[in-house]
Amino acid sequence: MEPVLLSIIQTVVFPGFLFLIAISFLYEWLDRKIYAWMQFRAGPVLAGPVGILQPLADFLKLMGKEDITPAYADRRIFGAVPIMMVALILTFWAVVPVTGPAGLVSFRGDVVFAVVSMTFFCMLVFLGGFSSADRFSLLGAERAVLQLLGFEIPLMLSLTGVCIHTGGLSLSEIVSWQAENGWSLLGPQAIGFIIFLIAAQAELERIPFDIPEAEQEIVAGWLTEYSGRKLALIRLAKDMELVFVSGLAVALFLGGPIGPSPAGLEWLVYPAYFMIKLALVVSMLAFIRGLFARVRIDQMVSFGLRYLVPISLAQVAATILWRLV
Repeated sequence: MEPVLLSIIQTVVFPGFLFLIAISFLYEWLDRKIYAWMQFRAGPVLAGPVGILQPLADFLKLMGKEDITPAYADRRIFGAVPIMMVALILTFWAVVPVTGPAGLVSFRGDVVFAVVSMTFFCMLVFLGGFSSADRFSLLGAERAVLQLLGFEIPLMLSLTGVCIHTGGLSLSEIVSWQAENGWSLLGPQAIGFIIFLIAAQAELERIPFDIPEAEQEIVAGWLTEYSGRKLALIRLAKDMELVFVSGLAVALFLGGPIGPSPAGLEWLVYPAYFMIKLALVVSMLAFIRGLFARVRIDQMVSFGLRYLVPISLAQVAATILWRLV
């Protein structure tokens, strides 16, 4: 096959855009099923076998609903935010390794590139709420920025520990190191993994850190004025962000897609390993969502800066000592 045609297929189909969208619906179903099971509910059951097509059905239903733009909203920004969210995650997905040690795009420093995407996503959340010209949306946008300030530092420090431990600044180097030496989750990075999961839960605005969208307090937060196609795209973007963040955890702490494989079958076995590990991380995030209740905004900031930051710094120091020994 021609290299150009192969690159196009990899970018658009597998492991690119269409693959990400498909597994985003799949892991939303898994997340909802686990959350329902923890609440003694059935969860999605109607669309497809065991309800596996319910996320897709919900997306298509929203795409057919009336799309309303508030009269006083900044129409250009308000309409552009959902599209930019989807485009952002689709772009940054290219660095996540799915079929081997490297993603579709790999370069030294792509770890930082990947984390910056989550900061950009939060900025889009702020723009979406701010452009809505609604008091509840603005409150949700402000809360999203506060949440970013509280958890961005611990998240970056947890990644710093992995980079020091493996001696790599790219996801391909980190995954390759783990292929030779074992998962970086072992040793002091176990603490970093826990910190990463907590910070990721906050970045994803999931319980107990769903403060920017707190339904009982501010309707739907920054999402209050979104409906129809725009809301469908935002929900899709958030599902893709869940898969993207979980994919980063797999690459950083669980060895990426690499594992024992018969010779010549790596193209089939490695994506299967990736999907299984991805399901494990999504399940952990779903358990956190089901086990805890929402915290207050002041508790969230205090927890992030007063506890997670010092623990993260201690973990980085322990990693440096581990390397020296």
